[in-house]
Amino acid sequence: MRHALIFAAGLGERMRPLTDRMPKPLLPVNGKPLIVWHLEKLAAAGVHYVVINTSHLAEQFPDALGDGSRWGLRIRYAYEGPTPLETGGGMLNALPLLGPQPFLVVSGDVWCDADFTVLPAEPQGLAHLLMADNPAHHPHGDFRLDAQNRLHDGGEPRLTYSGIGVFRRELLDGWPEAVGDVSSADAKPPRFKLRPLLEKAITRGKVDGSHHRGEWTDVGTLERLAQLESELRG
Repeated sequence: MRHALIFAAGLGERMRPLTDRMPKPLLPVNGKPLIVWHLEKLAAAGVHYVVINTSHLAEQFPDALGDGSRWGLRIRYAYEGPTPLETGGGMLNALPLLGPQPFLVVSGDVWCDADFTVLPAEPQGLAHLLMADNPAHHPHGDFRLDAQNRLHDGGEPRLTYSGIGVFRRELLDGWPEAVGDVSSADAKPPRFKLRPLLEKAITRGKVDGSHHRGEWTDVGTLERLAQLESELRG
């Protein structure tokens, strides 16, 4: 697992006015842009090539991060156009830059103290998801993780998908049927969420996961950003 994809194309609407002038992944957290925390961890895990998908204020990413050489990385940017393509469309758009091997995926708007080296270089099936304890704003979670580390769409207790995982490009095979949205399939480029594809793969027993019991924050609001900043400053 030497390649990674960082989702960084969102509008960050719930974090205005900060995101009116800066993309959410570039917002500073304890003196460091949120996305830089990820880049450092990816480099430490042996990743050498990172694709960052962009849309909102896209020009700011290469200005801030350059070619990645300061972290020992090679960064490529996958521009999605003025309208973000959602997680599924964004991954599909980035595939030509990612190559044939499994790749690590990180959501640019989360903060996590997980060691990326504990993630498998290759998932047993189509994806391996890092799961976190349910936050207050998402109390019912996403999927159930069983004793064999398989994920299920039903049953309790459920955990929350952290936005971090290892994926095979084959997860996107047949995506129009999984998404089932004609408008998404016909759009150029297509815009759709990854969730339906994950649900389909989980139903087939093709997705496993692991439970991260450390710190994880979905930096989705100004309040959560301020709380994370406070916690990191100690």
